[in-house]
Amino acid sequence: MEHAISLFVRSIFADNMIFAFFLGMCSYLAVSKTVKTSLGLGVAVTFVLLITLPVNYLLQVYVLDKLGLGYLSFILFIAVIAAIVQLVEMIVEKYSPSLYASLGIFLPLIAVNCAIMGGSLFMQQRILLDPENVKAIAGIGDAFAYALGSGIGWLMAIVCLAGIREKMEYNDVPKPLQGLGITFITVGLMAMAFMCFSGLNI
Repeated sequence: MEHAISLFVRSIFADNMIFAFFLGMCSYLAVSKTVKTSLGLGVAVTFVLLITLPVNYLLQVYVLDKLGLGYLSFILFIAVIAAIVQLVEMIVEKYSPSLYASLGIFLPLIAVNCAIMGGSLFMQQRILLDPENVKAIAGIGDAFAYALGSGIGWLMAIVCLAGIREKMEYNDVPKPLQGLGITFITVGLMAMAFMCFSGLNI
């Protein structure tokens, strides 16, 4: 249990998908204009991670490794991610049409979001680590903890940036830096702030 909690906390702060690995930057920058839209996409990404990562863990450990089919992992991971994203897209379209319209093309693009695939590939590497290692994924519980932490870390990053961008609308930003210029500077400063968690050893 302690190991799962440690993995959960590390994946939010020290191993944050955005600030530590810069994964999922396309939708992160494009959708982070309003907090409402960012929250919707962040919850969708968290949900997809929470389902796909444990499923991919079970596939890796109980199917691919047992049958010696490790070379198929990439294709199977993509298939699982695409299926879950399709499910999420249908749910959002049915229950929140306004959110579906505001997310636009970026909702189906979760299927190719680097953070989702990166989570599965990092999980695949962490299975091989010594179980005593703080980053090791030694069971399905660890896979769930890592998935939830990674999703919450991504959600927190996009909502924080959206909040800052909403406030910047009322600020006097120099003309050459308006738009993506000031956004890149903001993301860089946030990433530097998150570097203080890189020494986290819990």
